[in-house]
Amino acid sequence: MIMARACLCAATLALAACAGPNDDAQDDAATAAADVEPLMRVAGGEAVEMDASAPFDVTAHGAFDQPWALAFAPGTRTLFVTEKPGTLKFMVLPGGQIGTVSGVPAVDYGKQGGLGDVAFLPGEASSTLSGRTVYLTWVEAGENDTRGAALGRGRLVCDTALACRIDGLEVIWRQQPKTEGRNHFSHRIAFSPDGRYLFLASGERDQKEPAQDLATNLGKVLRLNLDGTPAAGNPFADRGGVSREVWSYGHRNILGLAFDRAGRLWDLEHGPAGGDELNLVEPGVNYGWPLVSNGDHYDGTPIPGHATRPDLRPAAVGWTPIIGPGDLIFASGARWPQWASDALIPAMPAQSLVVVAMDGTTAKEEARYAFPERIRAIVEAPDGALWLSEDREGGRLLRLTPKS
Repeated sequence: MIMARACLCAATLALAACAGPNDDAQDDAATAAADVEPLMRVAGGEAVEMDASAPFDVTAHGAFDQPWALAFAPGTRTLFVTEKPGTLKFMVLPGGQIGTVSGVPAVDYGKQGGLGDVAFLPGEASSTLSGRTVYLTWVEAGENDTRGAALGRGRLVCDTALACRIDGLEVIWRQQPKTEGRNHFSHRIAFSPDGRYLFLASGERDQKEPAQDLATNLGKVLRLNLDGTPAAGNPFADRGGVSREVWSYGHRNILGLAFDRAGRLWDLEHGPAGGDELNLVEPGVNYGWPLVSNGDHYDGTPIPGHATRPDLRPAAVGWTPIIGPGDLIFASGARWPQWASDALIPAMPAQSLVVVAMDGTTAKEEARYAFPERIRAIVEAPDGALWLSEDREGGRLLRLTPKS
C-alpha cells in the first residue's frame, strides 16, 4: 500500500506543529471520509479491464468528442464536460443522462486550440443548477491568422433537466498578444481556497521568449479578481499594464493548476523533449523557461539545465522521459486514505494515472497505473469516486472506485 506522507502544516497558516506526515494524512482522510456522501450506484457503466495491481475498479460511461475538462457543479451530482471542438455537455448522476449547454462561444479549433476549462464558484453550492456563475476558457481567433486564449463568465440557466444555456457570457480576460500557431494555450482555472481570487494558467504559445517578458501575460500564472481584473498586491503591479496580472513567470505550457489541502498552489507543465515539471507556484518567482530546462529542444539543441541557474526555481519533480500531464488534483482521502493529499496526475502519452506523494513542499512519484487509452482530465466526485476522461474522439468518462 502507498503510504500517504502529506503534512498539512504551513507557517503562513500559523498552525500548530505537525505531529508527523502520516498522522496528519490519516487524520485528514478520516475527517474527509466522515463528511463524504455514500458511494453512488451509477447506471450504465461498462467495466474496463485494468492491471491487477491497480487499487481501483473502473467503469466507462458515455462518449464525448475530445473531452478536455471536467467539473462538478458544487452541491450537485452533475458533472460538466468540455469538448475541445466547442461543445459543453453535462452528465446527471446517478442515472448517467447527458445534457447540452447552449450559449457557448465560437472557438478557434485545431491542434491544442478549442474549448478549454469549465469552473464554478465554490461558494455557490446549491442543489439546483440554474442561477449559478460559470467560467469558461477557450481559444478565440484574432487578426492575420493569430489566436489566443480567453476567459469568460456567465450565468447558467436550465430550462429542462437536460438542456441548459449560458446567459450573459462576457469575456473578462484575454492572452496578450495574440500570436500565430495553435499550441501552448494552457488556460486552466483554479480558485483560491478562500474563494476571493481566480488563478489562471497562460501558456507561452510555443513562442519561448515571452515567458520571460513581463510586458506580456504569456508563459505566466495570473492572479485575478473574480471579474477578471488584476488582483491587488500582485508582485509586479507597479509596472502597470498586463504585468499587474502576473503572479509568477517563466512557465511553458501548464496543463494542471491546483491548490493542495494546505493552501499551496502547484502547477504541472509540459517540457520540450524531456523535462515535464511539477512546480510549487509562489509570487514573483521565475521558473526559468526558456532559459533553463531539464529537457532539450525538439531539434536536439541542448538547453542549459536548472543547476546552471540557481537564481531560477527548479521543479519539485521532473520527468524525463516525459509523462505528458493533462490535469492535476489533490486527493481528499475520502475514498482513498492511501492517497490522502497526494497529487493525482493523468498522463496522456504515458497512458497512466501518476501518483505523487507529497510531504509539505517535497514531492516524489510513488506509483503509476496504466490505462488502455490516453487520459487527460480528472475530478473527485462528491461521493469520493474519481472521474477521468479519455483524450480522444469518442472519449469515455472513467469512474474509479476502490477495489471491492
